Amino acid sequence: MAWAHTARFFTTAAQLHQLPPNDLPEIAFVGRSNAGKSTAINTIAQQRQLAFASKTPGRTQHINLFHLGPKAAPNQIWTDLPGYGYAAVERTAKLRWQEVMADYLQTRPNLKAVVQMVDSRHRFTELDQQLLAFVAPRVRTGEVKLLVLLTKADKLNRKEQAESLRKAQEELADLVTDEADVGIALFSSLNKTGVGDVADTLHGWVAPAELAQAIAAAHAAQAEADQDD
Repeated sequence: MAWAHTARFFTTAAQLHQLPPNDLPEIAFVGRSNAGKSTAINTIAQQRQLAFASKTPGRTQHINLFHLGPKAAPNQIWTDLPGYGYAAVERTAKLRWQEVMADYLQTRPNLKAVVQMVDSRHRFTELDQQLLAFVAPRVRTGEVKLLVLLTKADKLNRKEQAESLRKAQEELADLVTDEADVGIALFSSLNKTGVGDVADTLHGWVAPAELAQAIAAAHAAQAEADQDD
């Protein structure tokens, strides 16, 4: 998880066209305003205030980008998209951000993966399903990977967790094709359920080929050294 700890603020934008051009792979974090999205990002990055986690859901109204990897040569970007579905947010703002998120998920050329936060105590809401519809075509072709995190899993017992996981798998069944890369995992920022595995997944999804080869070579060298000993 040391790699995730390198996350740092890059830039923010109110509109898609305001984002600076770049060729780094991007992973987008999306979810309802009360699904624990910002808290999950902070937990994965092992930082308390990387993403803005307001006590008032719906406060984050910008696209926030974070660099990961070496400061001189970042190798990935996390995109924190505004939370959706909070009742107190004015309707015009809701519609504007729905359009922004749809455009980002459907057209952003360097988007490589989407992490959707869904409260483990509830099934996919209509808004969750709408957001999935935005990215589903790119997921089906294998262009974009999808990971659904069932957040707040600490609030469920083991039987309830298993049932939540089963229902989520049923909901996503129509997205799965031979080319699609779709994952589902229980997650808790409170007791750290799934945190390490998620960090490893995000890194593995878009790790540079050279880095992956270097890690494999290091493991092989260590294994050889152990045999010699």
